[in-house]
Amino acid sequence: MDFYERRRTKLASQRQAEAEGKVADSMEVRLALIAKMDAGEMTLEQVQAELKRIKRKAKANGQITRSQAYSRGRI
Repeated sequence: MDFYERRRTKLASQRQAEAEGKVADSMEVRLALIAKMDAGEMTLEQVQAELKRIKRKAKANGQITRSQAYSRGRI
């Protein structure tokens, strides 16, 4: 497998894990945080701190992070 095929496989695996709800900091969660920031409910620093907190608590909640889903990317 060349670089591009491995990357495609890893991205597909990441998307699949997000769809199954295994990823704590999924794109859905990230977009919700950005929406709160755009609405003025949170500052950039608060959003970044919240994302760090979500990533830190992922293992305790039985989930993984997006980067872990990507690095484990095997279908």
